[in-house]
Amino acid sequence: MSDPIDPGTMGSFNGDPLLIAEELHKSFWMGDKEIHVLKGIHLEIMKGESLAIHGASGVGKTTLLHILGALDRPTCGKVIYLGQNLFERPDRELAAYRNREIGFVFQFHYLLPELSALENVMLPALIAGMPKRGAARRARELLEELGLSDRAAHRPGRLSGGEQQRVAVARAIIMNPRLILADEPTGNLDTRTAESVENLLIRLHRKKGITLVVVTHNPDFAARMDRQAHMVDGRLVDPDTHYTDRLALKQD
Repeated sequence: MSDPIDPGTMGSFNGDPLLIAEELHKSFWMGDKEIHVLKGIHLEIMKGESLAIHGASGVGKTTLLHILGALDRPTCGKVIYLGQNLFERPDRELAAYRNREIGFVFQFHYLLPELSALENVMLPALIAGMPKRGAARRARELLEELGLSDRAAHRPGRLSGGEQQRVAVARAIIMNPRLILADEPTGNLDTRTAESVENLLIRLHRKKGITLVVVTHNPDFAARMDRQAHMVDGRLVDPDTHYTDRLALKQD
């Protein structure tokens, strides 16, 4: 199964950080017991790079991704995006950050079952205030680019797993985000379909210059990223430092 996007050229690094996480801690309470999920994460993500974060289940990967995307707040620590501390912003600005700057792709596509593929892709643009006609035109362009133009009117229940995930990717990029955060985006797909979705994300990263951060259990997918980091017990360890002249991943 191939994906119709032309690979384009490899996204380039310009040496500037897009996002910096500083001393991130996150705890949850279960009754009177505090559960420490993140334990002092420091991570720099550079403009135009791709990064895989892998590790066993329950080590905090999804929690980290949710905080980077401002879906959750840290117990303490900072997330600095283009020089500004995200969590000093009011909720209204955080909502705009999630809508305009970040594209989210999850293991479960979370498409609205009562809407068509086209309408699902349009949603972030409509939330951002784009006129309906413009949102529909942009959504159609993306579905065509991803090989789904003939499925635009179909509801999710009539789409295959791979088609549903490609619709989710189209929805993630309709606002031309700087950063895609993908949490096990191929975890529920068969091997062939998973490879197609992996190719799609990598080609979008390379063609459009979108920074890509992927949480994955798949070592082959992780190896295709510019950089990898392993997560153990709430900490990032053993970073891949292949790009040490332009990238930094630090751990106390």
